[in-house]
Amino acid sequence: MKLNLKLSLIGDDGIIQYLIHHVDISSQTFIEFGVENYEEANTRLLLLNNNWRGLIIDGSEHHINHVKRSDVYWRHDLTAVAQFIDKENINHIFKNNRFVGEVGLLSIDIDGNDYWVWQAIDVVNPTIVIVEYNSVLGDEHAVTIPYKADFYRTDAHYSNLYWGASLQALCMLAEEKGYYFVGCNSAGNNAYFIRKDKIGDLKPLTAKQGYVESKFRESRHENYCLSFISGKDRLKVIEDCEVYDVINHRIIKIKDLDKA
Repeated sequence: MKLNLKLSLIGDDGIIQYLIHHVDISSQTFIEFGVENYEEANTRLLLLNNNWRGLIIDGSEHHINHVKRSDVYWRHDLTAVAQFIDKENINHIFKNNRFVGEVGLLSIDIDGNDYWVWQAIDVVNPTIVIVEYNSVLGDEHAVTIPYKADFYRTDAHYSNLYWGASLQALCMLAEEKGYYFVGCNSAGNNAYFIRKDKIGDLKPLTAKQGYVESKFRESRHENYCLSFISGKDRLKVIEDCEVYDVINHRIIKIKDLDKA
C-alpha cells in the first residue's frame, strides 16, 4: 500500500509502529503538542493508519485553523487546540478536552520548557512518551533551560541553539515518573520512554548508551542568517547561557558545568 502523505519528520513513524506492537497499549489515544500545522508529526500515522483518537495542541491559531480546514479533521477523531503551553495550564488543557487517565502515547516538542511541562503533567498516564531533547547539550550533564512560562527559543538566544533539556535530564525525570528510556531516533532529536509496567521485552538504556548526536546545522548568526555550525562548536556559541542543573538544583552557566 502506498501512502502519499507527510508523516513524521525523520523516520519516527517506524519506531512508533514498532513500539505499539511490542508493548501493551490499553488505550488507543494520543496527545501531541508543538505540532505546527500537523502536516508532519509523530502521531499523524497513528491517526491515519491505526485510527487512534487524538489531541493536538499548538500555540499558533493559524496552524490549528489549517488543521481544522483539512480533510484529516473530519475523517478522524481528532481534537485540535490553539493554546500556548506552560506548566501551569497543561493539565487543564487535557482535562478541558476530556483526555485524562490512560493514554497510549504522549509526544512533547515545544523547543523550550519540555522538561518542566512533562514534570508537571499528572492527569494522564501515557504508555509511551516521546520528548524532544537538545543534543547540543551533550550526554554528560543533566540540565535544562530555567523555567520561564513564555520562553521563546529565538528570543532566548539569537543562535536558536539554547532551548530544551539534555537527554540526561529527561532520563532522570523519566525515572522519577516511572519510565524507562529505550532509545533515540537516528536524527538525534527525539527520546523514547516506556512506562515501567509496560516495558515487556524491551531493553532499558542509560542516557549514555542511547544518546545520538544531532547533525542539524540550524544555528544562526546575530543577524538570524544560518551559520551552519556543527558538532561541539555549537555548544560554544551558547556557553554563556544559564541552565538549571537538575542534580544539584542550581542555575549555572554552560561553560562552568565542567568546572563544578
